[in-house]
Amino acid sequence: QVQLVESGGGSVQAGGSLSLSCAASGYGYVDCMGWFRQAPGKEREGVVSITRGGRTAYAESVQGRFAISRDNAKNTLTLQMNSLKTEDTAMYYCAANSGGHCNLASFLFTYWGQGTQVTVSA
Repeated sequence: QVQLVESGGGSVQAGGSLSLSCAASGYGYVDCMGWFRQAPGKEREGVVSITRGGRTAYAESVQGRFAISRDNAKNTLTLQMNSLKTEDTAMYYCAANSGGHCNLASFLFTYWGQGTQVTVSA
C-alpha cells in the first residue's frame, strides 16, 4: 500500500504562483505519479504525469505554465504552478501507480491523496 499526502495549496491572485508537494509513503513501489484536479461541477481532469525516469505528459491547458518534478529517493512530487488563471481553481490530487502506462488517464492510477485546494482570484 502507498499513502499520498499533498501540501502547498492556497489562495493566490491571477498571474501568481503556487507550489504543490506530494509525499508518498508505505511499502508499495511507486512508478508513475501525477496531478489531477477537479473544479466544482466539473469532472476530474489530468494535469500532468511523470514516470520514474522523468518522462512527462502535460495537459494543454497548463503546458508552459506548470512544471512537475520528482525525487525518487525521497518519494516526493512537486508541481510548480506559474501564471495562474482563475480557471486553475480546483481541488488538486496527487496520484500514483505501481507500474503500467503513465499518462493523464485517471483509471491508470491506484493510489490517491486527499487533495489540496487551489483558489485563484481575479
